[in-house]
Amino acid sequence: MRVLSKSRFKLGLECPNKLFYTGKTEYANKKQEDSFLLALAEGGFQIEEYARMHYPGGVLIEGNDGDYQYLWDQTQTLLQQENIIIYEAAFLRDGLFIRTDILVKQGSQIKLIEVKSKSYDPTDDYIFVGKQGGLLAGWKPYLFDIAFQKYVMQLCFPNWNIKSMIMMADKTKKSTVDGLNQFFRVSKKTSNRTGVVKMIDSLASAGDSVLGVKDVSAIVSLIINDELVYSTELNFTKAVRILKTNYISDTYTNWSTSFGCKSCEFVTDIESNDNLKSGFKECFQKQHNWGDNDFSKAKTFDVWSFRKGADLFNKGIYFMDDLTEENVGLKIEPGKLSMSERQWIQITKEIEGDNSVYADVEGLKVEMNKWNYPLHFIDFETSAVPLPFNKGRRPYEQIAFQFSIHTYSKDGNVEHSYQYLNNSKGAFPNFDFIRALKNALENDNGTIFRYSNHENSILNAIYDQLRNSNESDAEPLKLFIKNISHSKSDSAEKWNGNRDMIDLWDILKKYYYNPLTKGSNSLKYVLPAILNTSKVLQSKYSKPISEICLTSLNLSDNHIWLTYDGYIYENPYKKLPKLFAEWSVEELDELVSGMDELADGGAALTAYGKMQYTDISQDELIELSTALLKYCELDTLAMVMLFEHFKELTQR
Repeated sequence: MRVLSKSRFKLGLECPNKLFYTGKTEYANKKQEDSFLLALAEGGFQIEEYARMHYPGGVLIEGNDGDYQYLWDQTQTLLQQENIIIYEAAFLRDGLFIRTDILVKQGSQIKLIEVKSKSYDPTDDYIFVGKQGGLLAGWKPYLFDIAFQKYVMQLCFPNWNIKSMIMMADKTKKSTVDGLNQFFRVSKKTSNRTGVVKMIDSLASAGDSVLGVKDVSAIVSLIINDELVYSTELNFTKAVRILKTNYISDTYTNWSTSFGCKSCEFVTDIESNDNLKSGFKECFQKQHNWGDNDFSKAKTFDVWSFRKGADLFNKGIYFMDDLTEENVGLKIEPGKLSMSERQWIQITKEIEGDNSVYADVEGLKVEMNKWNYPLHFIDFETSAVPLPFNKGRRPYEQIAFQFSIHTYSKDGNVEHSYQYLNNSKGAFPNFDFIRALKNALENDNGTIFRYSNHENSILNAIYDQLRNSNESDAEPLKLFIKNISHSKSDSAEKWNGNRDMIDLWDILKKYYYNPLTKGSNSLKYVLPAILNTSKVLQSKYSKPISEICLTSLNLSDNHIWLTYDGYIYENPYKKLPKLFAEWSVEELDELVSGMDELADGGAALTAYGKMQYTDISQDELIELSTALLKYCELDTLAMVMLFEHFKELTQR
């Protein structure tokens, strides 16, 4: 039986064409999910189990996931009771199928409760609908999902009075117990769908709830009545009609392509094609008559941060060789690369097949002359957990569990000088983390480098946590944070530290472009690009650590970071052990990339989740910790390599 389920409905909202490709093994799909790893990274299933405890005594319907009629029959039997609570209730009507997280029935009065691993501020009047009256983009999929559930339920029971609600973490609430996040363990061995084992029997054991419930009945009604739409092309009624009809009949919708197709998951990876079909390719063949030559051409999709791309796509401009200075909106800014100038450099180099780097050598020199030795390159690994570690903590507070520091001396020696990893279950690490960071950096006045703004944001978060703490050394720790960071734009207290960290990401964007990055400024792409560009780096890092004035806290002296396969210098990240079998770091990052509450670093935060929420052996804990230390070490060594490349360019 082919039915339009709520997960397929949500997928179809992204693009109706995707429903033709989903579930077909002959098509590549970059978004294949692993529910166990998602649970570790996101904590969503833990929230679901915690939410159920707010509605005790419910009946769980599980198993037989593909037998829609059986699940619907089970639900109908239970619904014969006047009053009942059901977890995972199933509803089937006219080719539409949904399951509800929590359903509370009191006669014909129904509460439909959708549980989300998101957070909200109940004092915010514009959580779902913006000041202009439209649905906020980040909430559209969830609200249409709930509307779809209510719609199907109402088809099944027209006389029901259904109240639609979202249950999620309330950012204003604090945990009243220690170890709330440890009460819900993730296990592959449990038979239930969530994979979560509850360590407590009642909600009372978990203290005051940190969840809240938001009534969205009015918004859901507006969606079902097409007064709030998904997009100018798609309202609720149209979505249900075309998605159901075309999915059940297995018909390609022929929905118009758009600039958003650049992120389509149904695209083949050149490196691992596996003879799979590309849904992306089929759409452009059918709608634009593209041939092999068109697919090989440089596309506007690939231009870095190209905000004009959507409008130009709608005008039929798909390829870089159709771009001009005028339609790109080229504007020159003195002293640095403007966004449009950087885009234009990328475009012209791509069209001309020019792989030489662009470097504003004088601009780099001006910046680098301001830096004080020794230079410190730092990287943090963090998570934002939905259920707090300790009493007094709020949902989704930032957790800083790891850092690495490489130190570059004036004589060129590079030392992997410090590292920190907290792998203890249930231990709130932030204050020990900042103490260790202070101990590592307070002994000189050397310039400190980060890559992107994440480290500054985390230090601001820890500052706020210290401000509300009873730590005996809170004041010196706060002073240290203020010395090496700057306040966020929305901070009530303003500061700009004397040793405020330098953002290498910002330096790179202003003064450097490497065509091998294909426009990406992610260090994961920048590193292999500079290694395949710089003769200095190639010569140095093709030798053992012991021979290149480099130390490591995790690797042997004979470790060689860089190898040549006859065509390219291989990405050093590929030489490190996998954190999870069959999943690369890139795949783990992709796995969690769509999670609203999480930053990047999917591999590390998933590993941290495993250390926190599963009953792993001591040997496995050591193995996972060792791998994490190596990855974080390479993150900061990659920053050193980027600095050395800049130094190479400015000393020619």
